Amino acid sequence: MSDERRHSPAAARNRQPILEVLQEVLPERARVLEVASGSGEHAVHFAGAMPGWTWQPSDPSPQACRSIEAWRAHAGLANLLPPLALDLTEGCPAGPVEVVVAINLLHIAPWTVGEALLEGAERCLPAGGTLFLYGPFIRRGRPTAPSNAAFDAELRQRDPRFGLRELETVVEAAEARGLGLEQLVEMPANNLSLVLRRA
Repeated sequence: MSDERRHSPAAARNRQPILEVLQEVLPERARVLEVASGSGEHAVHFAGAMPGWTWQPSDPSPQACRSIEAWRAHAGLANLLPPLALDLTEGCPAGPVEVVVAINLLHIAPWTVGEALLEGAERCLPAGGTLFLYGPFIRRGRPTAPSNAAFDAELRQRDPRFGLRELETVVEAAEARGLGLEQLVEMPANNLSLVLRRA
């Protein structure tokens, strides 16, 4: 039987720093929806570290969902749920969840996906619920590092709809959906964590 678990070097590098931020800003018990879960490595790491979190991974890609399920079967964690085949542009589950997590999504998708994410978070999060975003951003019109500028150019060459998002634009769009920026955390490798709270 083939092992369908996919491995992401980026996930292996950033999962622990991200977990440490999540542990600071989330309660010990929470229902979490992770969108664009990719390989599933983040989901396994976070659910394994925090048994009080009920972690719902999701991804629009069938290949990604097979990887997530393979990681889930390998880990055997009771609080890690089967993956949802979720395309944000087609709607977001109504919950109930207290947290929505999106890691390295906004820059590798059209901005319409980012707008759908914010709209879905507004709809499915209760008052005081958390939207957590992680990834590279442009701040005040400039990438946070030369490597991010090169990455941005590479993404836009791949697809003109992709690219690093302006931090200020994302925060403004979130605020319009009732999601206020509570914390901005500098992360390794010139990435940022955004903790947004629903009013």
